[in-house]
Amino acid sequence: MPLFRRTATRGRQQPAGAIARPWLDGASDLTPRERGLLAAVHGIVGDDGLRAGHLGRATYRRDASFLNADPVGVALPRTVEETAGVLRACRDHGVPFTPRAAGTGLAGGATPTGEEGVRPLVVSVARMDQLRELDVANRRAWVEPGLVNARLGRAAAAHGLRFAPDPASQIAATLGGNVATNAGGIHVLTYGVMSQHVLAVELMDANGDVHVLDGRSPELASLDIRGVSVGGEGTLGIVTGACLRLLPAPPAIGTMLAGFATLRDAAAMVGDLVTSDRLPDAVELMDARAVHLVEGYANAGYPVDAAAVLLLEFEGLPHGVEAGIDTAERLAHANGATSVTRAADADQRARIWKGRKAVAGAIAKQAPDFFLQDVVVPRSRLGDMLDEVVAISEREDLIILTVVHAGDGNLHPFILFDRREDGVLDRVFRAGHDIVMTALRLDGTVTGEHGVGIEKRDFLAHVFTADDLAVQQAVRSAVEPSGLANPDKVLPSTVGCQEARMVPEGAWV
Repeated sequence: MPLFRRTATRGRQQPAGAIARPWLDGASDLTPRERGLLAAVHGIVGDDGLRAGHLGRATYRRDASFLNADPVGVALPRTVEETAGVLRACRDHGVPFTPRAAGTGLAGGATPTGEEGVRPLVVSVARMDQLRELDVANRRAWVEPGLVNARLGRAAAAHGLRFAPDPASQIAATLGGNVATNAGGIHVLTYGVMSQHVLAVELMDANGDVHVLDGRSPELASLDIRGVSVGGEGTLGIVTGACLRLLPAPPAIGTMLAGFATLRDAAAMVGDLVTSDRLPDAVELMDARAVHLVEGYANAGYPVDAAAVLLLEFEGLPHGVEAGIDTAERLAHANGATSVTRAADADQRARIWKGRKAVAGAIAKQAPDFFLQDVVVPRSRLGDMLDEVVAISEREDLIILTVVHAGDGNLHPFILFDRREDGVLDRVFRAGHDIVMTALRLDGTVTGEHGVGIEKRDFLAHVFTADDLAVQQAVRSAVEPSGLANPDKVLPSTVGCQEARMVPEGAWV
């Protein structure tokens, strides 16, 4: 299959006397089975809830990764009942389905690859976006999968509460996607990833049946299938709801920005701080390229003469926060910091964090395309990994800027490029492959919070043994025996010695 495709966008005319089907938009490449499925789905969600024409499908060929595949169509149910009907139609016609919400995933988890030549139906839960219940007394929230992370945060804040997982994409990312990928965020060092905040999952299987995987009781009487479902990336079914843990908002917050002359100095500061008696709640590292790019875009107040900056935050009682900032400032100077700035008020704190969260938006000023990696190394190897990324950038003659959830060693190297440049994609893929393999060589792993999807799928053979993968496949088959839920994702189809591919079979750029 070619990696690059040129797709016609001109509509096709319907034959004379044909029944008008606006949701088909002139599509003429459908098999009888696909037409039967789409007719059944149309009967459930109507004209407004189905996209099967060329343009409608093209919009859903990829998530925020740059891997594409062509679905048979897109269903946009508004209710659990409509979603159940859509999945039953897929089952009855033997067509797989790819769950999707906001499409902010970065590993191709929502790229609609099928299996054995059968194109999947994309099932978007973006319209299921209600906050069902905000239980302030018990600090819980029941949410639908299309509810945006930041919307829950605002609703909780009105009652002095917070939802801790805060990925940089939280103004767009949905909670269903956060559950599916076991998302993390800037404050993961203290509060952990999504699985620590999901109390129950409402999971719909391929038969359209809903199972409430309940972990609200402190003592479970059976297996924790809820824990298995978080991070399932749609391979076990579709998340149609979740009960999430809320936390009290901290009474005080202290934020500090420190600049360093070298990446090594910044990495050393991270190790000293995390092992000190004042554990920070957030530790973010940005290299010089990221600093320059963001400062011109967001005016965050970053020192543009620094080779790296650290953004640090402490939360809690005022006395403890002040002591934490004092410790951080002392350790920063001990590690050769060239500048240290304490946020004087909430506005300065917001500006500092705005810069960190604006990285992806700022990249558009530098290059039309980027390929984002997500790898983890032990904190003790962070300096080595940063040096290796620089070496890969120089070897492949590419601009790579790196931001890091430094407290847990989770690096996000952004490879910037223009796909119109001849041969650049080969260099981009080599760089991406080398970044992942370098992390593994440094005793790390292939993903921290973006999930496996299809982009990292083949790398799992370098992380797990064949027996490990067989057990994971057995669990997947036990929970979702039909094989229709997001096929071709997460687990490699073969195990053993194989070359990990950045563009797996069935996808293209």
